[in-house]
Amino acid sequence: MRVLGFLLVGVLSLVYLFTQLGEIDLGQRGGYIIRANFSNAGGLKPGSPVELAGVPVGHVAAIRLDGARAEVSLRLRDGVPVQQDAIVSILTKGLLGERYVTISPGGSDEFIKPGGKLRETESPLDLPSLLSAYVNMRQRQNAQKTPAPNVQASDPAK
Repeated sequence: MRVLGFLLVGVLSLVYLFTQLGEIDLGQRGGYIIRANFSNAGGLKPGSPVELAGVPVGHVAAIRLDGARAEVSLRLRDGVPVQQDAIVSILTKGLLGERYVTISPGGSDEFIKPGGKLRETESPLDLPSLLSAYVNMRQRQNAQKTPAPNVQASDPAK
């Protein structure tokens, strides 16, 4: 009987740790949804963390195509106000880490209502495209610096 009680306490402790510290959503629908459109949401996925001023405040609820842009739905905890002029960015943890969403606070006195849309967005930096552009630029510079062959005219007087 003691072993069964010990196992039950252990399992309940693990469930508590996973739901509270791991921010796992077990069907809970608390909080509210706001949306933001990005030209590129590559690497972002549902469940990715959302931070406001560096503090975790929610997660990505869904990503869908809206015309030629990606509409990202963010589920934020109740009581987390977001200004109308806040800037939403997709960043990477570390050099090659996972993507997450960060919200930089704005200066407005008006706040986004549940279901509202943030207008100011910054898509993630596309590192492979950036490196490719750099390599191409360096190749063009090297091609321009290559000297032309030295052609000397012969002297007809000789």
